[in-house]
Amino acid sequence: MAGAEVSGGDAERLRRWRMVLGGGEGDGTGCALSGADAGMDAALGALYGAEGGGRKRAGERSAGLGGSAPRVARWLGDIRTYFPTSVVQVMQRDAIQRLGLSALLLEPEMLEAVEPDVHLVGTLLSLNKAMPETTRETARAVVRKVVEQLEKRLGSRTRATLTGALDRSARISRPRHADIDWDRTIRANLKNYLPEHRTVVPERLVGYGRAARAVKKEVVLCIDQSGSMAASVVYASVFGAVLASMRSIATRLVVFDTAVVDLTDQLDDPVDVLFGTQLGGGTDINRALAYCQSKITRPADTVVVLISDLYEGGIRDEMLKRVAAMKAAGVEFVTLLALSDEGAPAYDRDHAAALAALGAPAFACTPDLFPEVMAAALEKRPLPVP
Repeated sequence: MAGAEVSGGDAERLRRWRMVLGGGEGDGTGCALSGADAGMDAALGALYGAEGGGRKRAGERSAGLGGSAPRVARWLGDIRTYFPTSVVQVMQRDAIQRLGLSALLLEPEMLEAVEPDVHLVGTLLSLNKAMPETTRETARAVVRKVVEQLEKRLGSRTRATLTGALDRSARISRPRHADIDWDRTIRANLKNYLPEHRTVVPERLVGYGRAARAVKKEVVLCIDQSGSMAASVVYASVFGAVLASMRSIATRLVVFDTAVVDLTDQLDDPVDVLFGTQLGGGTDINRALAYCQSKITRPADTVVVLISDLYEGGIRDEMLKRVAAMKAAGVEFVTLLALSDEGAPAYDRDHAAALAALGAPAFACTPDLFPEVMAAALEKRPLPVP
């Protein structure tokens, strides 16, 4: 390209290829970067170049973050300048995973520089026990910011969806016009069909009731807190707090690894719930379900939601027997392999198939779908399995 005139479109293409290839003699573009482009290239090179943890190729960009807190803090500021929030969160996650920067998050000044998101909260929770007191309040502030964002995004829709489900689940025989369930009313009066008029005479009306303030349903959230379930723990804690705020639903939140911890009394503050968890460790689903089963007083009005990748370290057959017993008693049992935006994680397929055979299909659920799943469970309808 040397000596040749480059058009505006060609120059832009060369610029983009230069950003992708990383510069040096091997990229073949002959394009130099300046200004913001040079800043973006340096930020990318610090993470994805050879010194940043990537594999060195001829001419590849390199800068590196090393283990220096000031250098990482400057880099965090740079990427927030050059990239949108969604990209910043991905780069932060990659930096923690590729470069082992978790220890730096124990420093308050580092936490103040990061862009909070669900994955960062999961990392902070995994470091909870190692966190010095000087960092703990800053970490709680970061976690609270993410929790408040999630509550704002998910809370209103969840309450509206579940309130509607509770109203519909209370059937009455003398409904107001606006409360008539026309589908059930027509089905109940098919014997009164008049062919000559092509109509049904509704002798008996079936309507939606209005959920009273008294508790109508009980929900038990049983959450696997093994390390791979970090994002699910965050979302489940937020949903637990939302459900607990609804007077017509009695909510219990239980977390487990090889031990079982009931965090129901902390549901008014999901931040307390999250800092009450201990990510990592083994898994004993059977023990957790035994505890949940012991707390059920009204099986026909209870929904149990198990959130786990189903890698059972306890007694497999006993776990399945407990699920079968709960379902036989009238409990609605929901198994979520994950509650996050990342799809299904690695999970035990044999256990998932065994649960499906019991009528409790296991599937990954996004936070946006969760209210619909819960509404279906409360109404005892088929679950909207993705």
